Amino acid sequence: FTGSLDSLRPLGMLVTYGNASGPVPPFDPLLLSQKGSLFITRPTLMNYTAKRADLEALGAELFAMVVSGKVRIEVNQNYPLAEAAQAQRDLEARKTTGSTILIP
Repeated sequence: FTGSLDSLRPLGMLVTYGNASGPVPPFDPLLLSQKGSLFITRPTLMNYTAKRADLEALGAELFAMVVSGKVRIEVNQNYPLAEAAQAQRDLEARKTTGSTILIP
């Protein structure tokens, strides 16, 4: 965490999501000013899509990016719907990458 703060320029922003490397340790907010008036945020999708209009606007923006090719969605596994239980086991066992699609 401290290394991430050290990598920011003055007025930089650290965005933290997930906890793959563990939770952020408690810290004194004064540290942010000492390192250059830094910002830190922990966004969650639900806050950005709480209003239906915001959800629709963000969805439209995402689909436009996919259609334009700026965002690519990797589909690396396809399972027949009848094998949904196996797909779940593979996801839990970390045997999958990218998106997994169930085919009806």
